[in-house]
Amino acid sequence: MPSFTDAITVDSPPEEVFKLVHDPTRMPEWMAGVGHVEDVATDDDGTGFTLYPEGWPDFPMAQRLTSSPDGRRVTVSCHVSFLEIAIALEEADDDRTHVTIEVDIPPEEAARLKDQRAAVRATLERLAQVAPTARGRGGDGDA
Repeated sequence: MPSFTDAITVDSPPEEVFKLVHDPTRMPEWMAGVGHVEDVATDDDGTGFTLYPEGWPDFPMAQRLTSSPDGRRVTVSCHVSFLEIAIALEEADDDRTHVTIEVDIPPEEAARLKDQRAAVRATLERLAQVAPTARGRGGDGDA
């Protein structure tokens, strides 16, 4: 199974970055290629949602998001292309967060490896821009 890893350090503490990446409704803010998200429903196995890629409003993609209890890892699994994206958060110096994204691509999607690498790099760069300004927003009453 093809896979790769990319990383960046963002100017925001891990708990703030976690609030951003674990909320599917906020994906269009930071994840490259996401147009919008709808049909968000949480159950015992995580959060299911429908993602619509940017530029493809008629192409719904079922997703599942799970997160670790310690607030340091979020995994997004696509039920259409079977890609799995794991986002790991590690405390860095000066109230910053080292963000690592690991992507597993099924063999039948291997031709998309180069495009996925570019999308993950764009996602990390966008996350580095959005996370420092995203404090206090989110679905857990911090507004």
